[in-house]
Amino acid sequence: MGNKGFKTGFLLGVLATIVLIVGIGVGVRFAMPSYTTVNQMSSKKMDLIEQLIDAYYFGDVSKNKMTEGTYKGIVEGLNDPYSMYFTKKEYKAQLLENAGKYVGIGALVSKDDKTGVISIVRVYDNSPAKKAGLKKGDIIAQVEGKEVTGEELSNVVSKIKGKENTKVNIKIFDPDTKQYKKLTLVRKPVDSPSVDSVMIDKKNKIGYIAIAEFDQNTLGQFNKHLKKLMKKKAKGIIFDLRYNPGGMYDVVCKMLDEILPEGTIVFTKDKSGNREEAKSDANCLKLPMVVLQNEGSASASEIFAGAVQDFKAGTVVGTQSYGKGVVQNTFPLSDGSALKLTVRKYYTPNGRNINGKGITPDIKVENDGKKDKQLDTAKNILLKKIK
Repeated sequence: MGNKGFKTGFLLGVLATIVLIVGIGVGVRFAMPSYTTVNQMSSKKMDLIEQLIDAYYFGDVSKNKMTEGTYKGIVEGLNDPYSMYFTKKEYKAQLLENAGKYVGIGALVSKDDKTGVISIVRVYDNSPAKKAGLKKGDIIAQVEGKEVTGEELSNVVSKIKGKENTKVNIKIFDPDTKQYKKLTLVRKPVDSPSVDSVMIDKKNKIGYIAIAEFDQNTLGQFNKHLKKLMKKKAKGIIFDLRYNPGGMYDVVCKMLDEILPEGTIVFTKDKSGNREEAKSDANCLKLPMVVLQNEGSASASEIFAGAVQDFKAGTVVGTQSYGKGVVQNTFPLSDGSALKLTVRKYYTPNGRNINGKGITPDIKVENDGKKDKQLDTAKNILLKKIK
């Protein structure tokens, strides 16, 4: 699925397409040159571009970077925000991130689609960010002296990450104090837990599970926290998916299998219309449930919320989710690089594809920044059901 940072959009391309233009009214058909001719034209154009660069470009030239840039450019031609070409270095970092491990400052960030502002949504314990006093809501204004507002989120994240014990300079805007501050942080290995839980109302036995993303380690953590709450005799559970950008398709399906009754959790269709289904068995969580979501909940988060909603197993509370209704596959290449392509659309159990639309909450609640009205609403819903 996607990616973590729910806005981390990257583009893909196809190698070649032969287009036939048919004049329907006059019965005239125009055909593009053959595939071989198109390839020859493309090859000659590339050769000419390289010759011009060699002859006139004033700066230094890296043939390797030019080649990698060509691959990225091919992918960009697809105009798909979720597909991308990974260099060998980028793919290695992606694998670590999928495993819930990376070298960085230990802060989960998100991008506001409307303003382009990049802000911190979670700070991990014992991380460089935590030790520097960074907190949820802080805005990242600059990285290494360059403005990052409006920049692609994945590019900003890649600038913050790096080799262990190297330094990164960032400029933060604190919305509370209305002040900017410059910080130099030393990158460290970060083992990012993706699930946390607490008995949020001990008297009424209301459990709370926050899921930051759906990584390889998320399923084990989820089962552990769910069992812990069940041992404490939880009578209702709140699943918090706010600002969860998504992650791995198979992981969210296995998590849903733990809490939903028998049936289809989600199904997908590829470009040929082939349908694949993920199903749950009869074993389920027989408790009232609420799912919290917002505009930062995307991809696998929407599969989770959509399935709970369609099964009528719980109530979805918050604001409209992001609207990513497609699935990506990553294809490793022989030189260590990789290609991530959008290959399928997914549909909720009732057949909804939410791409570009999102999941509409059962109860719409906006937070005002002072009080967590969404969480309060979730608790009130459960209180009425468990009493």
